[in-house]
Amino acid sequence: MTETTRILLIEDHPIVRDGCLRIFARRPDLEVVEAESAEAGLAANRRVAPHAVVLDLELPDASGLDVIQPLIAENAEARVVIFSMHGAAAVVSKALANGARGYVTKNDHPDSILEALDAVLAGTVYLGRSVAQNLALANFESRPDPLRELSERERQVVALLGDGKSLSEISTTLAIGYKTAANIVSGLKQKLHISTSSALIKFAVELRGKA
Repeated sequence: MTETTRILLIEDHPIVRDGCLRIFARRPDLEVVEAESAEAGLAANRRVAPHAVVLDLELPDASGLDVIQPLIAENAEARVVIFSMHGAAAVVSKALANGARGYVTKNDHPDSILEALDAVLAGTVYLGRSVAQNLALANFESRPDPLRELSERERQVVALLGDGKSLSEISTTLAIGYKTAANIVSGLKQKLHISTSSALIKFAVELRGKA
């Protein structure tokens, strides 16, 4: 006999709730309880102790972000999956920091909500495709520029290393002494936290390829 998994759906829009119920109905192992507000959702959470909670962020009486922690505090076994129109990286990060284990947007494929439930109930984190892309892009854009702290001369040396120039060629190109060029390379390794000259050259070549 298939064990029943209790799902609490906290969503205030009737059409969206109906759509979710139709998706959940594909799975005979799911038993769904509905709530239209944060207050009703918290009460249902205490009453039925669901295995997972599908939570909208825009509720009539509270933000879903503020409901995540109370849900978990009263039912430590519950796995919270956010189901929202909003997929901005900052919102997703806040939801995960508050304890959500999954995040699906209402623009994702309908099967995503079932995939998310299976994933979080199995103990892993699930992010819908668009959410994962937004987070990846945000992380990429927030990376510090590795050359930001370098002087103009140091940047020139990195560029020349990326072009395959030797220390002798660098000193000639920049009209500086060989020892000066060597000292700049030594300083670059310290600033960029790169231990060897070969690793610095590899870094410079890869950086050149991205330019």
